[in-house]
Amino acid sequence: MASRILGMGDVLTLIERAQQHVDEKQAAAMEERLFAGRLTMDDFLEQMRQMRRMGSMESILGMLPGGRKLVQQAAGAMPTERDLSHMEAIVLSMTSEERRRPEIVKGSRRKRIALGSGTGIAEVNRLLKGFEQMQSVFKQLGGGKGTKGTRGKMRMLKNLKGIDTSQLGL
Repeated sequence: MASRILGMGDVLTLIERAQQHVDEKQAAAMEERLFAGRLTMDDFLEQMRQMRRMGSMESILGMLPGGRKLVQQAAGAMPTERDLSHMEAIVLSMTSEERRRPEIVKGSRRKRIALGSGTGIAEVNRLLKGFEQMQSVFKQLGGGKGTKGTRGKMRMLKNLKGIDTSQLGL
């Protein structure tokens, strides 16, 4: 209780929730694909679903030290349940090939996905652009050029501040 009062979050509760809702083997495989730059939209969808099972973004971030302050600062930028539902609908409106290789989603495919998901083309574009940015950052973190050693990885983590999280609805 004292840690909550001091703003340290409830990390133990977060860890317990994660253990209940996340399969360790699946998470390890996903981490390997993430840092290799081979994450698919199916992987992204599974991560979204796991996060939703753990609770709202606000409640999850609120369990981290300093998380409540972060939630207050990013109040309008946090994805709502509605945003997450839209993202899920967009991914589910893609063919299995498009989920494996989102780079093939161009013009008419984007229009079809938007119609199938009940969203606009702009939302489809935003999701795909955000996914591409995330993929690029994590690929570099995983050992791309210029990220050798801890110092290089720390530099890449600092670059995460520059990523446009609004592209993912975050």
